Amino acid sequence: MDEIIRYYERTAEADRLLTGSGLLERERNREIIGRYLPPAPAPVADIGGGPGAYAGWLASLGYHVHLLDPVPKHCAAAAKLGLAGVTLGDARALPWATGFASQALLLGPLYHLVERTHRLLALREAARVVRPGGFVVAAAISRWAGLLHSLVDGFVDHEPFWPVLGRQLAAGLHTNDTGIDKYFTTAVLHKPSELKAEMEEAGLAGVTVAGVEGPGWLAKDFDARWAGPDRRDRLLHLVRSVENEPELTAVSLHLLGVGKVSGFAADKNGKV
Repeated sequence: MDEIIRYYERTAEADRLLTGSGLLERERNREIIGRYLPPAPAPVADIGGGPGAYAGWLASLGYHVHLLDPVPKHCAAAAKLGLAGVTLGDARALPWATGFASQALLLGPLYHLVERTHRLLALREAARVVRPGGFVVAAAISRWAGLLHSLVDGFVDHEPFWPVLGRQLAAGLHTNDTGIDKYFTTAVLHKPSELKAEMEEAGLAGVTVAGVEGPGWLAKDFDARWAGPDRRDRLLHLVRSVENEPELTAVSLHLLGVGKVSGFAADKNGKV
């Protein structure tokens, strides 16, 4: 975790969703999250919420957003957004009361918890703080995101990246020992079926997994298409129409799983 925190302290995570395929990721995440939101001003837990890209949006809609993140720089940025609360902390041990939120977002922690048992703990903690009938929305990086991204952007031919890609394909684990920040930091890469299985094992019901960007981010004229409202709407319609197609889901850079909390969940010590 120290390596991961240092990576985020020296890079600009806040800028990632403002250009290129990040624009599509942001729009689609908002769209899917919005389908499961109760009316404002319901409380929402944004776990691993970074500098507040989604927390700020939800707060602007009137929601009482409580953000938690392990990176001090992110918490400092989020504190400027007028949220209901900002906490420096760990997704595996949430400081909040059982059932205090109507929805929980996990749009980052599952990337960086290498051990499956730790990911299950984070999912169970998210479920614990959501009242029955509410939803947990959890993001994962697609198993083949590195391969596709490297082909689109050309760094598949960068010699330092080749062994990084080999480890991704062999084990679904991204580790970066090159010192090159554009190759990201330690992360787990999920198959859609793996994300669904983990959310179900954590006790969430009716789990669905959607491709966030779908094949839309592969459009060769993406920037020009996104800049034109009509062409952007057409792109979003196409991505939306195939978001749950098993054969296409993993073409996304990111996956978004949604599961319902069916009862009060126990905390890590077995207490409700």
